[in-house]
Formats: sequence, C-alpha cells, structure tokens
Amino acid sequence: MASPRSSHFLIRRLHSLAGVIPVGVFLLLHLTLNATAIGGAEAYNRTIKLMATLPALIVLEWILIYIPLYFHAIYGIIVTLDARNNVLRYTYLRNWLFYLQRVSAYITLVFVSWHIWQLRIAKALGLVEPSFAEMVKIVHNPWWFAFYALGVVAAVLHFTNGLFTFGITWGVTLGPRAQRVASYVWGVLFVAMSAAGVAALLSFR
Repeated sequence: MASPRSSHFLIRRLHSLAGVIPVGVFLLLHLTLNATAIGGAEAYNRTIKLMATLPALIVLEWILIYIPLYFHAIYGIIVTLDARNNVLRYTYLRNWLFYLQRVSAYITLVFVSWHIWQLRIAKALGLVEPSFAEMVKIVHNPWWFAFYALGVVAAVLHFTNGLFTFGITWGVTLGPRAQRVASYVWGVLFVAMSAAGVAALLSFR
C-alpha cells in the first residue's frame, strides 16, 4: 500500500504532466485554430468544420481535454490554498511569477469554463453554431473582448510559466544556467503566443 507521501508525490507529478500534456498541447492547438481567423471568415469556418468531422469527437474531448483540465485545475486550487505569497516582502521576479501562476490559474479556469459553456455546451443544446460570425458577435462587445484577451494572456502565462516549473519538477533544468536559459525561452514563447492569441481576437473585430 502506497504511503501518503508517495501518493502525494505521484499526484503532484500527474498534476504537472497534465498541465503540459494534454492540456498545454490543447492550448497550442486551440490558439493555432483561432489564428486561422487572421486569414478571414472562410479560412476560420473551414477549420471549424474540419474539427467537427473528427471521429468520436466528444469522447476525445472528455479524455484529452475536460478530465485532464479539471483534474489539473481542482488539484491546483488545493495546492494554491496551501501556498504562502510574500511578493511584497520579496519582490524578485521569480517570486512574482510564483504569485502570478496562482492568479492566472483562477482567471484561466473561469475563462475556459465560460468558453466551454458559451460555445461547446451551447452548441450541444442547439443554442449557437460556432463560426466566424458568432465570434464576431461575442468580441464586438468591448467587455467580452477584454474578458477574452485577459483569458488568453492568463492561459498562456500559466502554461509558459508552468513549463519552467515543469522542467525543474521533472529534472530537465536543474542547474542555474539551464533555468536561466529556460526562463528566456519560455518568456519569448509567452510573448509570441499572447500576441498570436490577441491578434486572432482582433481579427474578429
């Protein structure tokens, strides 16, 4: 029988892994899909229709997205509630990123949950049909646009900053030099992904 410590270690590892694979991969694919909006309504709608033809789509969504996503989110909240934030006393960058990782987690959870309801569940109920025109209606409202932009940036920050801690957790970047290089790489990725995500939103306006 596994000890509480070994069980906790295993869950932490699974939590870390779920944040990158498959949740992080899904984020990359979703931003790539949204980026087709830059090419106009026809390109975006064609991509949406292609995704809808995937076999056993609802099963894939549950196994590869919803279950890992909410496992990562719920366990992350448990960890967050035990965290002690001291950014006002120790103001160095890594401490702020530790704090922002927690803040971005809550923002991302609210944003993704609402996004799933607004487009995926509403579609299943026959209330909307995801399309370029539907996204135009949503983000035409400046408050919704701000909400989506904040959600995208928060999700990207949580993912890219999470990659930094993932490297340490899994023994990939243990030395100071490796961690310094990783911080630059993930920082550049954060800027690039955030810019692409916001640019896609602007395409709907």
